[in-house]
Amino acid sequence: MFDTIQFIKEKTHELSKEIKGKALIAFSGGVDSTVCAALVHKAIGKNLIAVHVDTGYMRKHESKEVQQLMDRMGLNYRFIDASEEFFQALSTITDPEKKRKIIGNKFIEIFERVASKEKIDYLIQGTIAPDWIESGGELRDTIKSHHNVGGLPERMNLTLIEPLRDLYKDEVRHLARALKLEVCERQPFPGPGLAIRIIGKATKERTEIVREACAIVEEEIETAVKEGYMECPWQYFAVLLPIRSVGVQGDKRAYGYVITIRAVQSIDAMTCAFSKIPLEVLDTISNRITNTLGEHVNRIVYDITNKPPGTIEWE
Repeated sequence: MFDTIQFIKEKTHELSKEIKGKALIAFSGGVDSTVCAALVHKAIGKNLIAVHVDTGYMRKHESKEVQQLMDRMGLNYRFIDASEEFFQALSTITDPEKKRKIIGNKFIEIFERVASKEKIDYLIQGTIAPDWIESGGELRDTIKSHHNVGGLPERMNLTLIEPLRDLYKDEVRHLARALKLEVCERQPFPGPGLAIRIIGKATKERTEIVREACAIVEEEIETAVKEGYMECPWQYFAVLLPIRSVGVQGDKRAYGYVITIRAVQSIDAMTCAFSKIPLEVLDTISNRITNTLGEHVNRIVYDITNKPPGTIEWE
């Protein structure tokens, strides 16, 4: 059985010996990066600099909430709005593997700029076991290149440290609870963000569509859970498809995008089963998305694929 107290004690001691000087942590505000930050902060205090990058592909209000989280944790942090850089870098890209690699490289470019300015030698990442397993290598097939593994450049100027590399998501959540972190039950959100929830080009316009759709899915499911209508899924979101569908608005023909709702139950992200969301909840989500985004979206579908054969995210 995983001993969280022993892990925290041993890992904190190990990090305090390994890191000589200042370290930068890529801080998304998710469970993995927050646990990682808490451990390294215990080990080296203010010599840890947390860097949150707003890529433009964050969920609604997310970067502001992450900044508030860093304040509450007492972290020494830097907040960087790099949305225009990311939009420009991805403006013509449709292949999901290319997206992930471009995003990974762009993150490292930004981190190295900060590191050069502040004389930092170490990069801390919240990489966990499913990240490097799915990214392939040696005898493993590449399922998808996680931006923090397969998306890393071959050469970089920072020494990489990954304190959670051998853990699975359920073990990281145990650590978060032991560390009394407020994000311990937060649903996963991919490092590339909404860029991989937009099938095809991740333009500003399409990003705003899927951002609003994701917010509606989250709000309605969380309301239904609070009211006792359903069990909370492990992860739940919207995906914007690269097709248009004929519909009707009033008495006029419409030709709008298709949104897929995805909700799954899982323990460690290695496998999952689709969530059995009550039809009344799906109906509410569908009506709200089409009413809110009717200018752009006119059809909603629900993904009933397990993992395997599908992955949790679509890209």
